[in-house]
Amino acid sequence: MKDQHWFHMKWVQILLSVVLAVIGGFLFQWIHCPIPWLLGPMIVVFAGSRLFTAVKPYWPGPMRDTGMIIVAYLLGLSFTLDTFRLIGKQLPSMILLTVLLLICSYLIAWLVAKFSGLDFPTILMGSIPGGLNQMIALAEEIKGVDLTVITFMQISRIIMIIFFVPLLIFSPLFGTSLQHSPPGAESAAAASWGGLFPHILVYAVVCTGCALLWKKIKFPTAFLLGPMFATIVLHLSGFSGPALPPSLVSISQLLIGGYLGLILQPEKLKNKFKIIVLALMSGIALLVCSVVLSLILTGLHTIPLSTSFLSLSPGAMDQMGIIAKELDADLSFVTCYQLFRTLFIFLVVPPVLKVIFKGMLRRRAAEMAS
Repeated sequence: MKDQHWFHMKWVQILLSVVLAVIGGFLFQWIHCPIPWLLGPMIVVFAGSRLFTAVKPYWPGPMRDTGMIIVAYLLGLSFTLDTFRLIGKQLPSMILLTVLLLICSYLIAWLVAKFSGLDFPTILMGSIPGGLNQMIALAEEIKGVDLTVITFMQISRIIMIIFFVPLLIFSPLFGTSLQHSPPGAESAAAASWGGLFPHILVYAVVCTGCALLWKKIKFPTAFLLGPMFATIVLHLSGFSGPALPPSLVSISQLLIGGYLGLILQPEKLKNKFKIIVLALMSGIALLVCSVVLSLILTGLHTIPLSTSFLSLSPGAMDQMGIIAKELDADLSFVTCYQLFRTLFIFLVVPPVLKVIFKGMLRRRAAEMAS
C-alpha cells in the first residue's frame, strides 16, 4: 500500500507541474513574451513550487531529456556541408572569442571573490559559462570548494540568461522587433504531425539510442550532443528529416522550461542574500562581456548582431538554439560557436583549472610555512 501511495503521489506531483507549465506557456504567449513556452513554464513552475505545500511539483529528468532530444534534432537539421566549411573558416575566431570569454569569467570571479571574501576557486567554478556538469564533476574532486554555491551560481546564471537574453535580443539595442515572422515560417506552416511519418520513427530510435550511449560513456550534455550528431549524420547521408510542427517545438520548450523552474533552490543556500546578489552581479557582468565580444565578432564577420550575440551568450546550447530558431537567426552559426565552447570547456578547462588550483594551494602552503 505504501508503494502504491508513493506512486500515486508522484503522478499527482507530475500532473500539478505539467498543469502549471501549460498555464505558464499560455500566459506568456498571451502577453506576447519572447519564447513563451520556455520562459512561461520555467517561471510559473518555479513560483508554484513555493506556493504549493500539500503537493510539491515534481519534474522527472526523462521529461527534460525528451525535450533536449527534440531540440537536438532541430539543431542537427540546420547543419549542411556548408556548415562544416563555415566551421573551418570560423575556427580562429571561435578559439579567440571563446578564450576571451573564459578570461572575462576568470576576471569577474577574481573581482567577486576579492570584494566578497568568498573562496576564489568556488566562485570561479561557479562562473565558467556553459559548464554546469563539468564544473560539478570537477568540484567533487577538489577539496575545500562549496559544491552548493557552485551549483547555484551555474544554475542561476543559466536561468537568468534564458530570461534576459530574449529581452535584450528584442530590445532597441539589437533593433529586432517582436513582430517578426516565426523561423522558417513557410516550412513550419507546411509541417504537420502526419508529415512526420515514417522518417521520424528512424530519427527517434537513432537519436534516443545515441543519447543513451553518450550518457553511458559520460560525454557532456549527452541528450543534446548525441542526438544532434546522429541527426547530422543521417541528414547528410541523404535520409531527409521532416520539419517539426510548431506545437511539437512548443512541447519541447515546455519540457525543458518546467525542469529549469524546479532545479533552482535558493532556500538551501547559506548567506542566501549575499550569494544571490553575487550570482546576479557576476551573471550581468558576463552578459555585458558577451555583448562586447559579439560586437567584435560582428566586426570580424558580416553577420547580424543578434546572431553573434546568441553565438557568444554564456548560456546552454539548447536554450540559445531555441531563441535562435524563434528569431530566425543563423541557427547553424549559433550552434557551431556554442558547440565549440561546450567541447572546449569539457576538454581544456578542467585540466587548466587543476593546474591553477594546485598553484594556489602551493602558495598558501608556503605562506603558512613562512
